[in-house]
Amino acid sequence: MIRVCTSGFSFQDWLGTVYPPDLKQSEMLHYYERSLGFDCTELNYTYYSMPTARTMTALVQKTAPDFSFLVRTHADMTHNIWADEERREFKDTGEVFARFVTGLEPLVRAKRLGCVLVQFPIFFVPHEGSFAYLARCREWLKDLPVAVEFRNAGWNRDETWSFLRDHNLGACIVDEPKSGRLMPFVPALTSDIGYFRLHGRSRNWFGNDKALRYDYLYSKEELDEFTPHIRRISEQSRTTFVAFNNCHAGSAARNALMTKQFLDLIGELAPEQQQAMDGRTGFSGFQF
Repeated sequence: MIRVCTSGFSFQDWLGTVYPPDLKQSEMLHYYERSLGFDCTELNYTYYSMPTARTMTALVQKTAPDFSFLVRTHADMTHNIWADEERREFKDTGEVFARFVTGLEPLVRAKRLGCVLVQFPIFFVPHEGSFAYLARCREWLKDLPVAVEFRNAGWNRDETWSFLRDHNLGACIVDEPKSGRLMPFVPALTSDIGYFRLHGRSRNWFGNDKALRYDYLYSKEELDEFTPHIRRISEQSRTTFVAFNNCHAGSAARNALMTKQFLDLIGELAPEQQQAMDGRTGFSGFQF
């Protein structure tokens, strides 16, 4: 099974582009699912705020029984984890992981948790201590499905993929700007979950404006590069998720719809889908 989605659904700059201009924020998820036809989404707000049973229950109630959520881990699980300035010693974050897992219980009970996304920063580098921390992450997340995203290119080594397989941790396959520091595109499968996360290739990645970091619209030719890899991974996995994180100005929704067509997951676009496809100024009538 392949599920294509965007990294979030609640964005003000999607109003008048992806969404109708007068759509209320409380109606965005419903429109995202029912009108745009997406059957999963990433929850990235959980990086800043812990998931709670109340919020997760509300999300379950607002969506259809086959809609899945991909939930990103909190910053205190991946970014604020060091006990020393040299970033060699790690804090004991077990209690933070326990709170996170408790908050996800409504999704787990309803069988609506697609995966937990554990995304580490670029300064999380491979060494004995970081591998040990990954092992503890697996222990603290119990038997939940997990995908790990590395930003630092140093993790691109056979030892990493073997470690992930041994600990039943999925590899998050990323596409991002070509840089010696950033993780390259490596279509590896290390668990029964395939996970592609496509950030765009903005030249402003290392700038101060985070919105510009994700201001990128993939071309048809660029998306064509991913299609055979997605198909291959999906043939070997239980579920393969493809999440577009180039959310600025609605590019993620457009690229996700294009990808669903390339993968034969949808046929002719519905009117609402075509309107979303044509929403960006200077971008209309994309031909497949």
